[in-house]
Amino acid sequence: MRKFLILGTALGLLMGTAARADDLTIAVAGPLTGPLATIGDQFKQGAQAAADAINAKGGVMGRKIALQFEDDQCDPKQAVSIANRIAAAGIQFVDGHACSGSSIPASAVYAENGTLMMTPASSNPVLTDAAAANGWTNIMRLYTRDDAQGAFIGPWIAKEYAGKNVAVLHDKSAYGQGIADAVRATMNANGLKEIMAEGINAGEKDYNALVTKLKDAKVDVVYFGGYHPEAGLILRQAAEQGYKFQLIMPDSIASPEFWQVAGPAGEGTLFVFPSDPQAKPEAKEAVEKITAGGFKPDGFTLFSYAVVQAIAQGVERAGSDDPTAVAAALKNGQPVDTVVGTVAFDEKGDLKNASYDINRWSNGAYAPIAK
Repeated sequence: MRKFLILGTALGLLMGTAARADDLTIAVAGPLTGPLATIGDQFKQGAQAAADAINAKGGVMGRKIALQFEDDQCDPKQAVSIANRIAAAGIQFVDGHACSGSSIPASAVYAENGTLMMTPASSNPVLTDAAAANGWTNIMRLYTRDDAQGAFIGPWIAKEYAGKNVAVLHDKSAYGQGIADAVRATMNANGLKEIMAEGINAGEKDYNALVTKLKDAKVDVVYFGGYHPEAGLILRQAAEQGYKFQLIMPDSIASPEFWQVAGPAGEGTLFVFPSDPQAKPEAKEAVEKITAGGFKPDGFTLFSYAVVQAIAQGVERAGSDDPTAVAAALKNGQPVDTVVGTVAFDEKGDLKNASYDINRWSNGAYAPIAK
């Protein structure tokens, strides 16, 4: 028996904070390993910083927050497996997942088991639209939607690059294709038609054939729905061919790993991201503490932090840790105070009134541009 107790404790420490019976446990699910591990690290850092801050102030209704970290590698099958494990463990709250292709199938498991899932990153509208259609009230998103991002950037591209040759690419994932389709639709509606639209195979190491095709078509601008490993490689291989185009991306490249892959070829790359969360006054203390710990809270770090804050406030507002009651309390129209600002959720569990910045990469760092 002693051996089993020691093993159980060790496993608890490996997966996150060792939980006690009276703790409020939140599972943090994302790509902790694999090519998108930088996003998983952002999730971990943000959630842990939030849990530490809340616990330092006495916790949630006298209970400490404990975290359990789960690695889905942004793989749909792994995400479903993890969701079943979380539900079987009786964990009632999830900060995750990251990739829409993981969140969408995992959400069915959480709905069936009454778990409250709140993603700090997945943007495909299907996630909450399908939940609403199925009557699932416990699937939420503390992030923006692809259709809202498309409505923001598509018209801007149409105006800014009128008369230019534009290509729309995606990586065939739920996230990548979803955002590319949304941008393409609004760009077209505003008078600019792409000369090329196609999907690429994620994970390849040689995109020279694609680069040659873009070059031969005299493409000036590429909108790519995908992630930083492929974006960086495409830019590097284009530079090796002496070819430069304006790359525009969604929020997935808000990570220093983009520059590590692209190098100087990434200079001038544009991407859309929710209005700079690090610049908000509500984030000042959190940003200082996370930075002091040696981590830059880029990308989804503060959104993961905000999910933990929202769940904590929902529990307090509901006076209960029942996930359904917590979801209802968060969707009652009252504002929720977070490090990314004061937020509110609609009846589907989506954020209301999202706003965006267009950011530019330059010399290894990014910052908003004037629009």
